[in-house]
Amino acid sequence: MDQARYTNLDYLKEITGGESDIMKEFIQMFFDQMPEFRDGMTKYLNEKKWKELGEIAHKAKSSVMTFGMNDLGHRLKELQLKTQKLEAIDTYPIFVDEFMSTIAKAEAELQDDMSKL
Repeated sequence: MDQARYTNLDYLKEITGGESDIMKEFIQMFFDQMPEFRDGMTKYLNEKKWKELGEIAHKAKSSVMTFGMNDLGHRLKELQLKTQKLEAIDTYPIFVDEFMSTIAKAEAELQDDMSKL
């Protein structure tokens, strides 16, 4: 397996039965959700709305897990739990930056995958 990849489509193939049209729909839904997640995280972080930041991290977690980004999913879960307890607030920007950079790479991969489906 290519370790340079951020995404893994095994789970997606499993839930779609490997149907490329359905897989494309899932990937498109992912792309459609990303602006909401990115804008939301940036906005809530800047406005110090920790509860909302945790909620959007929770929403994003399911999406990234569907595409095999389990490490990122666990990090989002960690962020969500920290926001619930208002723990280590100074680390929240690190989580958000990590999300942004990983998602950018994931989107490029999925764009490429979509053209091959």
